[in-house]
Amino acid sequence: MKKKGIALLLAAAFAMSMIGCQGAAAPAAPAADTADSSAPADEAAPAAGGVEINVTTTFAGEDGNAQNFKDAMNAWCAETGNTVADTSATSDETFKTRVITDFETGSEPDVLFFFNGADANSFIEAGKVVSIDDIRAEYPDYASNMNDDLIADSLVDGKKYAVPVNGYWEAMFVNKEVLDAAGVSVPGADYTMDAFKADCKKIADAGYTPIAAALGNIPHYWWEYAIFNNGSPANHLEIPASADDAIGQAWVSGMNDIKELYELGYFPENTLSATDDETFAMFTEGKAAFLIDGSWKVGGIVAACQADPEDPATLDADKLAKFDVTYVPGKGDRKATDLIGGLSMGYYITTKAWDDPAKRDAAVSFVSYMTSDEIVPKFAQHTASALKNAPAVDESAFNPLQIKAMSMMSGVTSLTGAVQDLFMGDCRVSTFDGMPEIVTGKVDAKDAVQEGIDVYQAQ
Repeated sequence: MKKKGIALLLAAAFAMSMIGCQGAAAPAAPAADTADSSAPADEAAPAAGGVEINVTTTFAGEDGNAQNFKDAMNAWCAETGNTVADTSATSDETFKTRVITDFETGSEPDVLFFFNGADANSFIEAGKVVSIDDIRAEYPDYASNMNDDLIADSLVDGKKYAVPVNGYWEAMFVNKEVLDAAGVSVPGADYTMDAFKADCKKIADAGYTPIAAALGNIPHYWWEYAIFNNGSPANHLEIPASADDAIGQAWVSGMNDIKELYELGYFPENTLSATDDETFAMFTEGKAAFLIDGSWKVGGIVAACQADPEDPATLDADKLAKFDVTYVPGKGDRKATDLIGGLSMGYYITTKAWDDPAKRDAAVSFVSYMTSDEIVPKFAQHTASALKNAPAVDESAFNPLQIKAMSMMSGVTSLTGAVQDLFMGDCRVSTFDGMPEIVTGKVDAKDAVQEGIDVYQAQ
């Protein structure tokens, strides 16, 4: 069995095209307010005359931190006199492939904000990025404001490479308008699957869809929590050796739990053919009660409550007040307050930049700035970070749903990484793409799980 232990610290904080920044650009805030005061002078101010570094991140498109990144990047440029060639793009499989290809062809950036799991294996194995320990040998204060225990270890060699900024959590959003119509209370910290199923029946009897999910398109969140509910935080990140061993049986039971909910009629009638966008719309339009999704969905719900999704000034506060976020119902050894979450991405400095003396200084300065105590909270907002000293929350900087998320997170008893991030690619086809066959009984859950395990072991 393979196991990856993830320990996390919760920290609530403040709220695709080529974009280059110039030294004359106006900073988002005065340099003295945003610079990392813990960084040595030679890290914060590289060689005079300015250096251009190539930076690739996922802070682009509809990412909620895209503007925060641009502001911080421009402020760093203005403070140091350096420039950035920014090739950031929205995170998806195409982006991942592009990054891997860039490393293979020698076109990698100087600084990369990327995943720290198996997606990074190939360029770590190739020695294309520099470990935090190696950087600290020359810059002792590099990432010194971070809790090292919360910085993920590489799956390749156990070393730490990526300095994290913001993390994620997966929880259950609720449409209180639907719950009120069905006479159901907003679930709390002691919510169980039995109570959830009883609530779903009330919701269905009232003429609403209990669960917004597209099992034929994005079964990911239910897949993850169904397995989690048949295991525990202690063993969730173990990959079964067989569908017959203890972990394998938990996976099979999880698939059958989803099948039971499907048979009870608690998913949308078209759950096997609908898209995730369609079922999300059911939730925001008051047709479905529950939605399991990630912290990134807060922004999507807020946007759905705006007359103009691009203009926060058009927010309908009354509509947003109808939404809340709470814990996913628990079962067995998993409490409802045990959530899936983690710090899955971070800043890498490439060997290419490290071997260039001028770019080495600039790259270290840039990452130090972007991961400083002053900048990280702007990105982390209502999620998680690895900062040793997270600042206090100024609720005036957040919308009501973000504040509800912070309240929910204050009661979390553990965060455990997603096992699907270890059980990747073709391994998941039989249970992800095959979910419609499992819930309709065309394929036995045990056979589907075993098929995925066989693919995993053959890799």
